[in-house]
Amino acid sequence: MSTHFSNSLATIELTTGPNPTHSIIWMHGLGADGNDFVPIIEELDLPKTIAIRFIFPHAPKQPVMVNGGFIMRAWYDIRSADLDHAEDEVGLKRSEQLIMQLIEKEKSRGVASENIVLAGFSQGGVMSLFVGLRYAEKLGGVMVLSGYLPLAHQFESGTHLVNHTTPIFIGHGREDMIVPMQLANKAKQQLIVQGYLVEWHEYNMAHSVCNDELTDISKWLRRVLL
Repeated sequence: MSTHFSNSLATIELTTGPNPTHSIIWMHGLGADGNDFVPIIEELDLPKTIAIRFIFPHAPKQPVMVNGGFIMRAWYDIRSADLDHAEDEVGLKRSEQLIMQLIEKEKSRGVASENIVLAGFSQGGVMSLFVGLRYAEKLGGVMVLSGYLPLAHQFESGTHLVNHTTPIFIGHGREDMIVPMQLANKAKQQLIVQGYLVEWHEYNMAHSVCNDELTDISKWLRRVLL
C-alpha cells in the first residue's frame, strides 16, 4: 500500500494578541491531532505583555506498524514496542522538513527564530527535540513532554552548535508505560554530557500531562519568552 504525504502541514493557529512577536509550534502525539493541546493555552497563564502565535499542526496520516498497520496521524512509523529499535529515520526526517517549513513561515511573518519555541507531547516531543537540535538558526526553546531522543546513536552528526545553548525542558511521568522513563532519562544524560541546557522534571503520572507539569511549563515559557 502506498501512502501519500503532503508537502505541507495543515495547522490550527491561535494568537494571544495582534502582531505576534513570538511563536510556539506545538506537536501532538501519535493518533491525536492539532486540537489536542489547544485547550492548554488558557491554562498556561502566560503574560499578556507579549503577543504569541500558537501553531498546532496535524501530523500526516500513515500506517503505524506497531498498531497493526492501522492508518493514523503519526510523525513517523513505530516498528517496535522498544521505541529506540528499528527507528523510522526516513519518517523522522520527512516530518523534520515539514516542521522546519512551519518555522520558516513564522520567520517570514516577522518572528525572529530566537522567539520561536518548539514543543510537543510523546511523538510530538520527539520531533520537537529532533528538529530543535538540528535547526541551523538559534531557537527560543525546546519542550519535550513524555518523549525521548530519536536516532540517539547518530544525533551528534546532525546537530547545529547554534542551538547548543537553547533551553530544553524535559518533563516525564514516573508511571509512563508508553515511553518508559528510562528512555527519557537516557536522553537527558546524553544531552547533559554534550553540554546542552536541560531542565528536567518528573511527575507521579502515566503517559499524560498533569497540573504540576503545566505549572512548570508556564514558568519555563515565561523565562524563555521574555
